[in-house]
Order: sequence, then C-alpha cells, then structure tokens
Amino acid sequence: MLGEYRIEGRGAAEIAAGIEGAVGAGELAPGQPLPPMRELAARLGVNPNTVAAAYRTLRERGVIETAGRRGSRVRPRPATTGREELRVEVPAGGRDLASGNPDPALLPRLAPALTAAAQEGDRRPVRYGDDPVDADLVRLARAGLDTDGVPEGPITVTSGSLDAIERVLTAHLRPGDAVAVEDPGWGSVLDLIPALGLRILPVAVDDDGPRPEDLRAALGSGARALIVTDRAQNPTGASVTATRARALRAVLRDHPGTVLIEDDHGDGIVDLPLHPLAGVTHHWAVVRSASKTYGPDLRVAVLTGDPVTVDRVRGRQRLGPGWVSLLLQRAVVRLWQEGAVDRTAVARSYGARRDALLDALADRGVVGHGRSGMNVWIPVPDETGAVARLVQSGWAVAPGARFRLNSPPAIRITVSTLTEQDIAPLAEAVAAAVRRSPARVYG
Repeated sequence: MLGEYRIEGRGAAEIAAGIEGAVGAGELAPGQPLPPMRELAARLGVNPNTVAAAYRTLRERGVIETAGRRGSRVRPRPATTGREELRVEVPAGGRDLASGNPDPALLPRLAPALTAAAQEGDRRPVRYGDDPVDADLVRLARAGLDTDGVPEGPITVTSGSLDAIERVLTAHLRPGDAVAVEDPGWGSVLDLIPALGLRILPVAVDDDGPRPEDLRAALGSGARALIVTDRAQNPTGASVTATRARALRAVLRDHPGTVLIEDDHGDGIVDLPLHPLAGVTHHWAVVRSASKTYGPDLRVAVLTGDPVTVDRVRGRQRLGPGWVSLLLQRAVVRLWQEGAVDRTAVARSYGARRDALLDALADRGVVGHGRSGMNVWIPVPDETGAVARLVQSGWAVAPGARFRLNSPPAIRITVSTLTEQDIAPLAEAVAAAVRRSPARVYG
C-alpha cells in the first residue's frame, strides 16, 4: 500500500512527524492511502488511540484527509502549497490583471484617520481587560447591517474575512467534517478548509450565486457548514439575487443544523443590494471586511452572528491575539464617519470597467461573467494555453485552477486598473487566446 516507505514510531507525535516528513520528501505521494488505524497500530505494537491521535494531528495540519469509512489518504495538495502559488509572472512591460487588488486610485488616504485614532489612543490608552470592540464601530456597523436586512446579533471584529471564516469553522466543526463551498470559489477558502482537516463539498455557481440543487445535494451528502459570498463573488462576480436567496433559504430550512457563513466583502464596492440568507439556521455568521474598500492592509472585518457563534469566536480570540487593534478599529470608524470613500462612485467605476470588457468580449464572440465586483470570469477550452498566450501578449491573468474544484477551465481578469484605452486591445488578446467560446454554464 505504501510502496517502499515504512511508517515508524511509538508515540503519536513521532508517528505524525514521520508521515509528515515522508510527504514533504515525496516518499508518500499525494492521494496515497494510509493504513487503517487498527492495522497500523498492530504493525507498530501501539494502542489504536495512539495512531488515531497521530492521524488527527495530520488532519489538523492539512497533511492528510479522511473520508469516513474510505479511510485516510495524503492530501492531493499539501496545506503548505497554497493555490496562490499558481501565479503568473508579469512580463516586463506587461500588465498585472491577476493579483485581485483594488484600484489604488479609489482607496482613501489612511494617514489622517490613523493619526486621529492614534491621538485618541494617547488621550484614552487601551488597557488589558478593556472591551475588545470599539463602541462606535458597533453602532455604525449595526446600522449598516440593519439597513441590509441582516438579523440582529452581537458584533465582534476579526483580522479580515479569512480570519473570521476560520474562527467560525473551528468554533463548530471537527476534523473530518464536510463544508459546502462555491465552485468556482475563493482560492484561500479552498486552501483553508483542508488545512483545518475538513472536507470540501463543491456547490456549483452561476451568475445569481450558488445553485440550490447543488446545495441540496451537498447538504444531503453530510456538509455541516456552508460558505457563501453574497456579492462580488471571487472569481466569477456572481451576486445572490432575491429569487436565488429565497430558493437557498428554502434549502437551508430543511437543514437547520447547518453552520452558515456569509462573506459580504463586496460591501462598499458593489451597487447591487444584499440578500442575506442568515436567520434560517441555528448557527450563522455574516462577515464584512474593510480590505476591498479601504485597502488590503487595513485588517479589520466586522463579524455578526448568533450569540453562541460570536461568543465562541470571542472566547477563542481572547486566548490567541486577544483582540484586533483598537487603533485600527478607530481608524475605520473615522473613515466611515467622514465618508472617506464615495461608495456609489467606486461601485460605478468598477462596474463601468467590468461591463466595458464584457461587452467588448461579447462583440468578439467570447462569453464572460461578472455581475458585480472587480473580476471577470471567462470560461476557456484550454486554460494553460490561454494564460500562456495572454502573457505573451503582455497581459498576466489568473489561471482558473486557483479557484476551481469540479468546474471547467477558465481565467480570471481583475479589471480594477483597466483604462478605457485598455479594453479593446485586451479583448482582442483574450479572443485570440480563447479561440472558441464555451457554453454559458460554468459551474
């Protein structure tokens, strides 16, 4: 079963370290099955609980994955090999349309807000034991959530959306549990879930969000949690419509034990309304990050949810970083209060670039997707070839493999820095790289 490699060790830590080292050295190949726990315990002369503890450690580190009675196997991609490694080098003199960053010209100046927050900190220093969430931030965040129909719930703050998602998952799930995720979906989430020892169950996405029939299938297959991007879905630009939200809520009502996580990172850069799903399951969370609107280095995200979920997140946070800097929280409050970002203008700017590219592609017989946000998703017959040909033309785009599970090949183009003069030459280059247009359905 294991070829030439022989698992050794007497303690759980020693067994786990040996297997992890063999994976890193290539002696255990991706996808290779490991011996059943009782079989390995008998071979090593140890208690089965010792092997179980070793396998649990390896799952939590993202080295192996477990599929119930089918046993454990080495993960197809080690947790240390993130999808971000599937990057394209920008050619000399070329354009970077792959990194997914917002337009720097649309970001506010942070110095005034940070200075004001620092001055407030000098007058009112933060001490251990103080409330970890700024009261003004709670008040303003709650007002925005109320406007968008998000159910009432306590509020806490995390270091960005991914931090919030990880904390909610670990608050409710155990290694081996399954999580339903969008396919295509955010590459960081697709890396995070197996790194936590959890299993992924893909849910196909179209322009209106996750497909209800695919969600029903995933929940029926045992998914204990669902992660949904409400607007500006990365990479497809999908946005959950009112009709789709009703259909998804109907599915979730049949599975009230599902942990629902909604990522609304598009708040502030999208002019489409929010249609939240929260409120139909026992445990839920809605996350709003400041990164896309105010800058990636402003690591502040607001998290609301049911009381149990938020309390567990806060409790675990207290044992780790303690809290997200009140200096940053107060800076965000100042940005909100002063209207440092014209959200309508930002959404209109991204929308104009996105729509112009989609129209230019359509004129050339190329189907693209992108209802919201700063990305356009283009199905292609040959992903590697399309990326390579575009690089040769001076355009670096993101390969769809960074975002896909079962969905067909595609490329992602970030439109945030495109100018009006860029649209036609880029569309010509994409049309030449794609060669033929695939079908409308991409999930």
